[in-house]
Amino acid sequence: MLYEGVLRKMRTEMGSPIQYFLNLGDDFLNLNQAINRNLKIQFIKYQCLGTGKDEPIYRQGFCRSYFFESAAAGEWIMKPELSKAHLNIEDRDLAYEKKVQLQPHIVYLANSSNVKVGVTRKSQIPTRWIDQGAHEALEIVEVPNRYLAGITEVALKEHVSDKTSWQKMLKNEIEDLDLTEWRTKLKPYIPEETAEYFIQDNKETTIEFPVLAYPEKVKSLNLTKTPSYEGVLKGIKGQYLIFEDQTVFNVRGHEGFFIGLDIK
Repeated sequence: MLYEGVLRKMRTEMGSPIQYFLNLGDDFLNLNQAINRNLKIQFIKYQCLGTGKDEPIYRQGFCRSYFFESAAAGEWIMKPELSKAHLNIEDRDLAYEKKVQLQPHIVYLANSSNVKVGVTRKSQIPTRWIDQGAHEALEIVEVPNRYLAGITEVALKEHVSDKTSWQKMLKNEIEDLDLTEWRTKLKPYIPEETAEYFIQDNKETTIEFPVLAYPEKVKSLNLTKTPSYEGVLKGIKGQYLIFEDQTVFNVRGHEGFFIGLDIK
């Protein structure tokens, strides 16, 4: 069956395993049902998620001009410690920045290939962990704005990684680690401004992904270089589709690509 639409990151639902949904405009597909079936992906054109224009995608599904103008792509997105809405200081659009930055944020530990520290809005739990391909995660600090989460992450990443090895995550080269123990170990390094927000006694969340077979070697599909691909879907982890021939496709990395999808 052939579907067409612009790619956005897959939506997810917590479950055993996680349920994945692909929104292609008029079509809303449960991709779990496509596992063990043949998928053909055809790149048709670009469609900037900001302007709707057929212009090359720069980052985050946006064309270059929109990326450098939109409040949704400010530097504070990737570097929360640069947030200034709590000071009533505008970056690109103060109303938008207040809406996003001035809400509860979580600093967390997640394990997808190794223990890492990260930041997300409380409303994005557990979505953020699922998108990273983490099989276990634990909230450690809850603060009222993005800036406080950012300075906490900056302090903690002196002592624990803030990066995920996506290749190891996709090959399922993981080890079970005691995140509660890590939380205790990191507590002394939490900044004075956020020490009162430390979460002492919650339990870690475990996540199960719908994967029948993991790749031994990872071959990344780039639709710009390979505009047509066909293979048997073997699983979904993070924001990646995993195929039988070891190919992996980062759906989120192709936001703004208008594609045709044939499922046989």
